[in-house]
Amino acid sequence: MTTVLLHGLGADRRQPLGIFEPVVQAVAGADELIVAPDVRAHGGFLAVGEPADFAIDRLAAEVCEQVPAALAEAGRGHPEASDPITIIGISMGAALALRIALDGLLPVRRAVFVRPAFDDRSLPENLRPFPVIGQILAEAGPAGASEFRERAIFQEVAAASPAGGRALLSQFQAPDAARRAMRLVEIPRNRAFADDAELAELPDRDIRSLVVGAPRDPVHPFAIAERWAGGLRTMFELLPPRDDGQAAQTAVLRERVGRWLQRD
Repeated sequence: MTTVLLHGLGADRRQPLGIFEPVVQAVAGADELIVAPDVRAHGGFLAVGEPADFAIDRLAAEVCEQVPAALAEAGRGHPEASDPITIIGISMGAALALRIALDGLLPVRRAVFVRPAFDDRSLPENLRPFPVIGQILAEAGPAGASEFRERAIFQEVAAASPAGGRALLSQFQAPDAARRAMRLVEIPRNRAFADDAELAELPDRDIRSLVVGAPRDPVHPFAIAERWAGGLRTMFELLPPRDDGQAAQTAVLRERVGRWLQRD
């Protein structure tokens, strides 16, 4: 079997690997192939391209193009309908994982959506800081972090969640952040799904899923995670807030996802 791990906006493949690789190996064993692609303009995917390249369907297709190559390198050939895939996505990665499963781009049997931030709206309130960061990065580079700190859009997030504020500021220190600023401007304009009826298609296709959310996270609102779980008619797991300690949240996330994976 194969597990595909998808990272969040501004992160890279190391993010989900660091969290989930030990969990997947513990549950599935050493024979499980773990594929963690970098999304366009992230990590080792150096190309930026044009605004249209950041449409969610294009990003999802690009991610899927990397999976057969990884399978071939491992001597496993091309994924067929009989070769089920588990897909786990964080934030932006959750939106990509949902599109991959709904559009049948890979033979997904199980899907885990961690702290989803996208819904059926283009540029919802929780994602509005990212285009601001992108614009400042394009104009001032990493030094623009001090300007962003003065913006109300940052201060509101930081007041609600200091950890969330620090995560936004980390976008200024990401590798090659200024050249890749377009990703922060364009990706938040995407919709993860058309409406709740589209979400309901996933269980109708016998794809088992899990949604994981956390309170006090203004960039990944608890209400969005609840909506995903309700629309998907699936299990919902609650994490402790990041502001109570990132290590504690990660430990609970690993435990809950590992326990869910063991059920099948």
